Amino acid sequence: MLNVPILGLAAIAQQPEIPPRLLVSSSAAQSRSILLSPAEMVRLAVQRQAAGDLEFAGSLYRSLETDPNPSVRAEARFRRAKLLLQSKRNGEAAILLRRLLDEQPTATVARLELAHALQLMGENDAAWRELRAAQAAGLPPAVARMVDRYSEALRSARSTGASFEIAIAPDSNINRSTRSDTLGTVLGDFDIDKNSKAKSGTGLSLQGQAYRRFTINGDTKLLIRASTSGDLYRETEFNDVSVELAGGPEFELGASRFNLETGATQRWFGQKPFQRSVRIAGGWTHPLGRQSQLRLTGSAALVDNQQNDLQDGKAYSGQVSLEHALSPTTGIGLTLGADRQSLKDAGYSTTAWRAGLVGWRDVGRATLTVAGQYGRLRADDRLALFPDKRSDRYSRITIGATFRQLMFGGFAPVTRLVIERNRSTIEFYDYKRVRSEFGIVRAF
Repeated sequence: MLNVPILGLAAIAQQPEIPPRLLVSSSAAQSRSILLSPAEMVRLAVQRQAAGDLEFAGSLYRSLETDPNPSVRAEARFRRAKLLLQSKRNGEAAILLRRLLDEQPTATVARLELAHALQLMGENDAAWRELRAAQAAGLPPAVARMVDRYSEALRSARSTGASFEIAIAPDSNINRSTRSDTLGTVLGDFDIDKNSKAKSGTGLSLQGQAYRRFTINGDTKLLIRASTSGDLYRETEFNDVSVELAGGPEFELGASRFNLETGATQRWFGQKPFQRSVRIAGGWTHPLGRQSQLRLTGSAALVDNQQNDLQDGKAYSGQVSLEHALSPTTGIGLTLGADRQSLKDAGYSTTAWRAGLVGWRDVGRATLTVAGQYGRLRADDRLALFPDKRSDRYSRITIGATFRQLMFGGFAPVTRLVIERNRSTIEFYDYKRVRSEFGIVRAF
């Protein structure tokens, strides 16, 4: 990565409006106070850093991070982040660089250093995203060539890691059920019991993952990961929990990245085993120019529904996604996916597709996101009880924001609003849902 300041000492020294700073210097014999300008404080910090006194150098940089001049603040944060990286405090460095970029989103060198910090933490996707944002701002030829070389050399360096998200989630329809009073069948209209209709509630949404990488040969690594997600409610019959264990190799060939994995998933609903599956999946990621990335994924699974044997069978899915950085603070993503459920009963066997568009923008120290999704689903045949085959139209809108100005301990508050609608020819699958989430996520 670049080992140069954002502005440089000369640039700081040329700004006459910057007032001198008070520095207390002590010795065994006496203590005295002297006045130093920001440029002189940076020079002193560089000298102490070269002498190995990283703690004192860091304290000098920290004192400049509240300077009224934004250029001085940026320089101090950048230099202290470099010290943190040198001490292998990568998470703290990433948070500091993220704060710098919140104030100065066009600070390309800081963005590249953030990509480096994320790469050291094993956050490859986030690192690539920062590289694309830097390239969207336009780079001098020499820096562009360096970024190209860095992109080619980007590897997952962290062997172990973990992440989690926790949120309180009020939901208007926790069981994704219909609000209709009747269900049309070949035998006439049946009344739907109130316990089978849509029910609102407030739950706790949890997501977590832990992983370990083993080097096999050169750039080829074996990734083993365990993940879990769950929505927990006071009325436990609506609890929805899943656990997955997966593993496989990941490697690079030229500018492309590949990963293969096999996995097993167990899901519980209402505290009872609901479904288990084993799958094989793969992915291919390839840059398109300097600001875009294309990713293809696919999977095949054997499904065992533990509550209805007619829903046992095979499942296939595939997705193509394109992500593009419009500027250092703005990006968009497009996804198109298809799913096939080939189950014992043709009435439960379905073919579906979904398309989605997402956009994000950094506004000060907050990141705003808006996403939309639309899809269709059709069953192979009708179930014996219903007069028509199942045919659904699905739509979903998500609006979210992450507030890094309220960051604490490396995490920041996040809020989301989800509006979901599924229109179906079968009343039982026809539902509306509004869900909000208030939680915490990793701040960078």
